[in-house]
Amino acid sequence: MTAYTTRMKPHSDVLIVGGGIIGLTSAYFLAKAGLKVTVIDRQEFGKEASWAGAGILPPGNPSRAVQPIDKLRAESVSRFADFSAELRDLTGIENGYVKCGGVEFLGEDDADCVAMWEAEGIRFRREATASSVRVPYLLPDFAQVRNPWHLRALTAACQQVGVSLRPNTPFTREQLDPNRPTLIATGAWAGQILDLPVRPVRGQIVLFRCERLPFTHILMHGKRYLVPRTDGRVLVGSTEEPEAGFVKANTPEGVEGLKEFAFEMCPALREAEVEKCWSGLRPGSPDGLPFIGPVPGVPNLFAAVGHGRAGVQLSLGTALLVRELFMGTSSGLPTDAFQLNRPTDKTSRPAFRS
Repeated sequence: MTAYTTRMKPHSDVLIVGGGIIGLTSAYFLAKAGLKVTVIDRQEFGKEASWAGAGILPPGNPSRAVQPIDKLRAESVSRFADFSAELRDLTGIENGYVKCGGVEFLGEDDADCVAMWEAEGIRFRREATASSVRVPYLLPDFAQVRNPWHLRALTAACQQVGVSLRPNTPFTREQLDPNRPTLIATGAWAGQILDLPVRPVRGQIVLFRCERLPFTHILMHGKRYLVPRTDGRVLVGSTEEPEAGFVKANTPEGVEGLKEFAFEMCPALREAEVEKCWSGLRPGSPDGLPFIGPVPGVPNLFAAVGHGRAGVQLSLGTALLVRELFMGTSSGLPTDAFQLNRPTDKTSRPAFRS
């Protein structure tokens, strides 16, 4: 345990600001632990980065992951199948979780990924290829979840365990109450409440509708991907545009670039219909790691923000760390790497980049 952890009484009233996947998952874990929890959001729940994402869940082995971010990812994704079943049993809502496998196309700059997978004990197999630029690796334990479905299930589950949900409730830093334990989980908007270097990074996505899926594995190429859905849709993402600021919109250049990437990866998609496009604002941090922990110098104030592209795949591990912060129950996860006043280290590279 870290020195800053304080055990809360079961009747403690916790306020969570931000109703995306991080805020809602944290609320669910805290409520199940016996705390009285309220979640507020400036709009309807889960309508920002959480809704817009692709729901990719890389495999993970928490007993062998080395780097803090990989431990957090492994702890999260190793629990996702059981958590999805728990949500379904509690609410009757399917979240679209399915283990579909994935293919990573690695270039020379990603050669360290293979060594990290081996060290973590992740199953993979190098596939034959005629390309000398990128080598495909099949990882059979990749999974996916449908973000909007998952958020519906998570919202309903929070209600089932007694979380008070208050959408369309704006919040500013002037409303912070030092007497009320508060968790800030406002994603890209965290800098409006906290003095943290969290910035919006726009990502655009194109959705194809196919008569028949041309492939069933997730295909990942650098930071871009194709995700086949079981209903015949293929989600193609994503751009990475920190220069866009808080402008959440599609651009002709972004959409055309994703379409060309899709056609290069799977020529059969040229015959598919583009059903729609959208964009979201990811909460980026300087070193690619989330900020999870107490706000230095401010009593009863905590943060769980800056998850970048990985909000879904880090959500369960983050909720475990949040529960540790409020309840004093050890998660077994590293904490120092995610503290708000940590030194920035841009040399760390996670095992999965997409």
